[in-house]
Amino acid sequence: MTQDHPINRYLTRYPIAAVAIYAGVVFLLLFAAWVGVADIMERRAAIAGASELLARLEGRNAPSAADVDPLSGPAPSGSPFLEGQTVTVAGAALLQRVATAVTKFGGNVLSSQVELEGTEAKNGYISLIASCEIEQPALQQLLYDLEAGMPFLFVDQLVAQAPLPTTAGKGERMRVLLAVSGLWPGEK
Repeated sequence: MTQDHPINRYLTRYPIAAVAIYAGVVFLLLFAAWVGVADIMERRAAIAGASELLARLEGRNAPSAADVDPLSGPAPSGSPFLEGQTVTVAGAALLQRVATAVTKFGGNVLSSQVELEGTEAKNGYISLIASCEIEQPALQQLLYDLEAGMPFLFVDQLVAQAPLPTTAGKGERMRVLLAVSGLWPGEK
């Protein structure tokens, strides 16, 4: 540009405006560079996460401590099947597992009935119907413990009766009817 150009006359007349425009252009270039670097870093993190997931799916890496849910702890150990030499012993093991889980969360078992010859018995399943009292916040923990622990148990039916509104208060228990089943591999 020549000295007679209107922009040059304006910038020489107002040098502060020239500095502000220069600083704005430098700021825009730095911002564009920062956005570009941030995008590259985000893509690298996504690729690293996908690579780690792929390695875990292919079985090359064991799950890290960060992969374990802090609320549930490490993966449960033990047999996924109800253990016992006979169907009666396996039914007792099922009853013991459910009763232990109920008392673990502050509840108590009122009554129980093990069904050794139910509709699913021919498929190897043993069923249990248990009536218990437990506080409402502990019910979700109980259900999670039953279905996520070992042996694998299935909550087939859940009927919950909340405390009456007139007596409801902190620490009130609700009555729960649970139908739980587990797979017994049979006599060995």
